[in-house]
Amino acid sequence: MLVGAVLIIAAFYMFIRFFPSFSKSEKNELRTQKNEHGGTEFVRCPLCSTPLAKSENMISKIYRPMNTPDQRMTVSGCPHCYPVVKAGLQRKCPVCGKTVPTEGYLIARLFNRTTGKKHVMITGCTECYKKS
Repeated sequence: MLVGAVLIIAAFYMFIRFFPSFSKSEKNELRTQKNEHGGTEFVRCPLCSTPLAKSENMISKIYRPMNTPDQRMTVSGCPHCYPVVKAGLQRKCPVCGKTVPTEGYLIARLFNRTTGKKHVMITGCTECYKKS
């Protein structure tokens, strides 16, 4: 019985040693930002609402001219919902609430502030702007 317990502990130690991603806290690996009330919240994909890890980036395009304070921008998604949507996720527009297809995207405006910070305002999606 004692030998079995020792073997289980040794196996657990080897698992954590060779797979360190399982031993880390997921909360520490997620990207955070300050909200308007001064609190901390997770950075989420605007399409699928999945929290983003520090190593994950949004897939987006910013259009020229680059030296203006207001630019047009499109957001295709995050690694969880673009180019392939992972099981159990839905791509929904935060403006109209419709499902955005994989080939669709969000339309946004990027404001380049003089303080160096950037602000993105989503104005709709390809479903919002379809001609009736």
